[in-house]
Amino acid sequence: MPRDYYDILGVERSADAEEIKRAYRRLAMKYHPDRNPGDAEAEKNFKEAAAAYEVLADEQKRRIYDQYGHEGLRGAGAAGHDFQRMNVEDIFSMFGDLFNGMGGMGGGGRSRGGPPRGYDLEYEIDISLEDVFSGCERDIEFQRADLCDPCKGSGAKPGSKPVKCPTCGGQGKVQQTGLGGMFRMVTTCPACQGRGSTIKDKCDSCRGKGRVPKPRKLSIKVPAGISDGQVVRIQGEGEPPPPEVSPSGEGPRGDLHVVVRVRDHDLFRRENDHLVLELPISFTQAALGAEIEIPAIDGKATLSIPRGTPHGSVLRIPGKGLPNLRSQRRGDMGVVVGIEVPRKLSKKQEDLLREFAATEEKSVMPERDGFWKKVKDAFGA
Repeated sequence: MPRDYYDILGVERSADAEEIKRAYRRLAMKYHPDRNPGDAEAEKNFKEAAAAYEVLADEQKRRIYDQYGHEGLRGAGAAGHDFQRMNVEDIFSMFGDLFNGMGGMGGGGRSRGGPPRGYDLEYEIDISLEDVFSGCERDIEFQRADLCDPCKGSGAKPGSKPVKCPTCGGQGKVQQTGLGGMFRMVTTCPACQGRGSTIKDKCDSCRGKGRVPKPRKLSIKVPAGISDGQVVRIQGEGEPPPPEVSPSGEGPRGDLHVVVRVRDHDLFRRENDHLVLELPISFTQAALGAEIEIPAIDGKATLSIPRGTPHGSVLRIPGKGLPNLRSQRRGDMGVVVGIEVPRKLSKKQEDLLREFAATEEKSVMPERDGFWKKVKDAFGA
């Protein structure tokens, strides 16, 4: 029985398209066979993630899957591809738009006429709403696979050299024939893992891999106006090309994609570039009008409450929201006013309210002392 697609991607069934895309991209980066050479389980997980993404990223297929599960996809002819039989390169060509630009993994291949490119990395930071307003810098520390210093990325012990792989003849790929020669499948050479060469005397430092994890520290500038889930791309801070395409590391590095998470605020709720503040006011302020000082993301603001403001009204203060990421023009602040009923009144306040209620000809509860006296009289207490 196939695994549940939502479980494979590690998302809730209510996840939106962006969450699904992000989850798939993260798994593809984690389980890509080039980063896990010889690991059959990693390749299986990679292909499972691709199958899950193909269905959940398509509205129609996702609707069928949510209603009928895997059987529904087969019955509707919507299963699409058998990812377990496909080459990893073919899967990347299908979802290439996910691994370019702001959200991409990139790397591992050679662009047309260009040198091979390294893999992109992803890192996550969290910031406050105040940081969104002003922009900020964050120091981050992460690990990336980098060239082994003793062997300069070759994987061979210093003083020795790799030799041409006898299995693939230096091609890095082998052909397998099935069904009486009716079809041929090209796969990564199992002997050299796609390098085209094998190493007799392995480097003691990297054990023949040519790459070792190295720590890296950076200072990241986060622009004002950024939204939760957006990515800051740091060009060239990813990994060098993998050893199977460039043992020496020649070629451009991948990029670092810093995913920004914005923490919830105690007072403000964000609506795009606008801010929403829920503000309790008194009955007299709502009835008579008032001008009061309220908190704002950049300090304080003055709010004018018109006479007769009803409960739940939204009062707008222009230009007191967040800056737009591109134009830096600030949004507005919407203040949702709620009329707060006092729980305790002084004798004078109660007398004034009763006098006011009398002018409205509204029925109100009687004064407490007189009310309980009448109760005692009624029961002869």
